[in-house]
Amino acid sequence: MEEEGFSTGDKAPPPKNTGAKKVSEVLFSRKISPEELVNIYKAAGFCLKGKVAVKLHSGEPGGHNFLQADFVKPIVDFLKGVIVECNTAYEGRRFKTEDHLRVMQEHGFAGIAPVDIMDSDGETALKISGGKQIDKNYVGKNLSRYDSILILSHFKGHVMGGFGGALKNMSIGIASSHGKAHIHGAGDPKKLWDCEQDKFLEAMADADKSIVEFFGGRIAYINVMRNLSIDCDCDSNPHPPEMADIGILASHDPVALDQACVDLVYASPDKGKASLIRRIEERNGTHILQAAEELGIGSRKYVLKEM
Repeated sequence: MEEEGFSTGDKAPPPKNTGAKKVSEVLFSRKISPEELVNIYKAAGFCLKGKVAVKLHSGEPGGHNFLQADFVKPIVDFLKGVIVECNTAYEGRRFKTEDHLRVMQEHGFAGIAPVDIMDSDGETALKISGGKQIDKNYVGKNLSRYDSILILSHFKGHVMGGFGGALKNMSIGIASSHGKAHIHGAGDPKKLWDCEQDKFLEAMADADKSIVEFFGGRIAYINVMRNLSIDCDCDSNPHPPEMADIGILASHDPVALDQACVDLVYASPDKGKASLIRRIEERNGTHILQAAEELGIGSRKYVLKEM
């Protein structure tokens, strides 16, 4: 199957014409298995070299929708990667490094690969040129240890962002504890919980720009569309998924990747999609796609190729 966007079922809000001419390729597999993660990585032509970071979500204790350690082990092994995370901006069991490391052990990640809480020794500021809301992105200091990175994301809903995919994992996920608050508040950490919505989404896109520029082309993006709850993996008691799993997607373009995932939700024949679509629309979640495209991070236009 090869098609540009989707034209069946309900329709996602159409991409706005920003003058972008690039059409990116997004690979799609309906199989969801540990082995298929490796297969789609290879099929996408990724070639991460040097010391490779694998950025995933460690999962808030009590939650269970996050990508499990046994599921990600083959791709982490294949890359000889280090699983990386940063501490949260709010108190909980992932707020302090020592507690976060215990969570990594309890969730099995420390048993399959080295683990690095990247802001355990502080943060560093990446400059953002031409950002919409912020001019610095505060990331875990240890990010500089890595030559390349796999952004391995569980696509699902999110109570603040509408949805979480590659763009959120790369922005909020790599930001330090303070950096997360900085992004959420669009430059003002005190507005962590009450920032204007579109400003928050634009600040995430700004942060994404800094990570893309930091690594150059040394980034691979994979989204796993399973356990499609309306809530994020940072929720200790997430709402049960109401729609069926969809598959695994990969792309060199994080904007196209997240756009394709959103489109697949809208195009699904599963009536259970209604709650996730409502969450996305209530938070104006697709605005991050528009902002990221305008910043030159990627394109909302894509060709979907099924494996």
